[in-house]
Amino acid sequence: MPITKAFTTEIDYVSILDEHGNFDAQLGSDLISNDELVQLYEQMLTSRRFDEVAFKLQRSGRMGTYPQNMGQEATSLGAAFALEPHDWLVPCYRENTGLFHRGLPMEYILLHWMGDERGNQIPRELFMTPLAIPIGTQMLHATGLAWASKYRGESNIACTFFGDGATSEGDFHEAMNFAANLDIPVIFFCQNNHWAISVPGHIQCSAPTVAQRGVAYGMDCVQCDGNDIFAVTKVVKDAAQRARDNNRPTFIEAVTYRLGDHTTADDARRYRDEEEVEMWKTRDPMIRMRDHLKSLNLWNDSKEAAATEKAETLVAEAVKRAEEIAEQPVSEIFDSMYNTIDDPEMIRQRQTMRTSSIGQDPTQVESTEQVN
Repeated sequence: MPITKAFTTEIDYVSILDEHGNFDAQLGSDLISNDELVQLYEQMLTSRRFDEVAFKLQRSGRMGTYPQNMGQEATSLGAAFALEPHDWLVPCYRENTGLFHRGLPMEYILLHWMGDERGNQIPRELFMTPLAIPIGTQMLHATGLAWASKYRGESNIACTFFGDGATSEGDFHEAMNFAANLDIPVIFFCQNNHWAISVPGHIQCSAPTVAQRGVAYGMDCVQCDGNDIFAVTKVVKDAAQRARDNNRPTFIEAVTYRLGDHTTADDARRYRDEEEVEMWKTRDPMIRMRDHLKSLNLWNDSKEAAATEKAETLVAEAVKRAEEIAEQPVSEIFDSMYNTIDDPEMIRQRQTMRTSSIGQDPTQVESTEQVN
């Protein structure tokens, strides 16, 4: 018998506004209005300013480790713009621009990195989960949220964000397998920024695209220019439509670049070539978008100055709210953990801030007895 093909496939690459200013009017038609485009650019500008200030807060000891978002603003922003307000956003930790677009007050992100758990108490009506620091765990959460929505007969879908490095995690494959086999309406949005901390993409994935990892699970896969907000908007809109119409998941690989260090605890100069960084700076999504706005006579230097001043004010106000938030009593850890506390031992611990268990520390028995 002759050898025949068991399976063949192709993965599309979508680009609408490239780094040279070329705009595909046919693909880009009606995706983003001029007014919306201006608003999206202003949100990018505010997020970039937020990055700069957050970096200074960490360096001055006013905040803990922080991962800058610069260079990747178009990915989460385009996705949040394309989705409905009731669709779940399930981020990792480089999606500030999209979260702010959805309505998350900026101080929540600051509080998170300051170690204040109130930064993780996301208002329910925003349909987003807290930042996920462990690599890959959020994909399972997104799959569960979308599965629950389908089970209830609701129209919510979920979109989860992760980096290229996360596609090597077991949680990634488990979530993809569940979503594809059970027809769950979830979008897997990979922000391929070429580096998993210091591991380059060609070591992370030897295949020509990261997107083809989704082919093994039988889902639609697409690659796009992640620094092109038009391309991101289109592929997410298409994926959302598939999810709503057919309960089918989609894997999106958005090719982008992390312009800064992995976090403020990292020094990317130790493993990245400066020439590579400089080349990607020319593909900066903000520069591309600003130049396009100018070509449409929608933007100029005076508008840039005014928007920059507004961004500085907004960020300064967010910092003030974060730093001046009232301190919580230590006992709040009990009230946040438990709905009601009836156990006498737990009540005693909350009152004394000590455990009375001899197995823990016998010397505390005397202290507890003195309190009682």
